[in-house]
Amino acid sequence: MACIKKIQIENQIYEANVEFRNIIKCNSILEDETIGDYERALGFIYTLFGCKGLEHKEHHEKLLKWAKNYITMDNEVEHNEEPDMDYIEDMNYIEASFMSDYQIDLTKTEMDWQKFFNLINGLSNSEMGNCCVLNRVRNLRNYDTKEIKDPKEREKIEKAKQSVALKKQHIIKNFTDEQIKNMNDFQKLINGKEWFYGRRSYN
Repeated sequence: MACIKKIQIENQIYEANVEFRNIIKCNSILEDETIGDYERALGFIYTLFGCKGLEHKEHHEKLLKWAKNYITMDNEVEHNEEPDMDYIEDMNYIEASFMSDYQIDLTKTEMDWQKFFNLINGLSNSEMGNCCVLNRVRNLRNYDTKEIKDPKEREKIEKAKQSVALKKQHIIKNFTDEQIKNMNDFQKLINGKEWFYGRRSYN
């Protein structure tokens, strides 16, 4: 029950499954462009709150706002056009880093999202000493090869960057007026903010 958060809206009690794997699943729903924006919102609510979350349509906006505040811990999240991490693609790096830094086996551990998020931010990342594998990969992705004067060394680093590059790519589309309206309505529901650090943006 440690990964369940209860909230009350009017006379209804909702239980949110905030186990970190479930929040990552919610993130993947928000990024799924094979379904419409309204369906994504419903899928998010169902995944986080279960069937009861769908029962009272008049509560959907408040449920989404609560979810945004919980997941971002009430902080503004800067939109990152070039994310250096993806929770799904990088899970092997994340698991290895939790084991090396915290001796936590994530494959056998349940953990709520906020603890998981705080531990991600606390992983070792020092040029002078220890640096976990996840942050070594993130640092490599962010490394500006323009600073390297030696062409051979620059090519070597660029190949290394390509070997750990995220597979997901930005999707550029020309949307219809109806699609834009639907997306704007969806963004209003979630306060127009990016919810997840490391999520990939779509222009």
